[in-house]
Amino acid sequence: QVQLVESGGGLVQAGGSLRLSCAASGGTFSSYAMGWFRQAPGKEREFVTGINWSGGTYVADSVKGRFTISRDNAKNTVYLQMNSLKPEDTAVYYCAARSTEWLATKGYDYDYWGQGTQVTVSS
Repeated sequence: QVQLVESGGGLVQAGGSLRLSCAASGGTFSSYAMGWFRQAPGKEREFVTGINWSGGTYVADSVKGRFTISRDNAKNTVYLQMNSLKPEDTAVYYCAARSTEWLATKGYDYDYWGQGTQVTVSS
């Protein structure tokens, strides 16, 4: 009975920044590995970045140097700070949780998903 709720999406100009938040409830947040995925129209769901229980991270090549994932276990929240946004970053962004402490980069390895939040980057 884990629920994930994303917030913070919106419209931003290229080069701008957004911070997404994912609030978790109904589970032991500090024991979960968390991930962010995105899906653009006509494309497959894509792994963006993930963070394990101890703060270790993995970032996809497409967003390295621009996106940063972090978590605040006291607030049961994971964040995605997105800087230097590009039109190619336009997608629905999903927060996901694994019921383990280890990172994964495939969607089928995640057990719980948020509803998604739209990020649109204009040129």
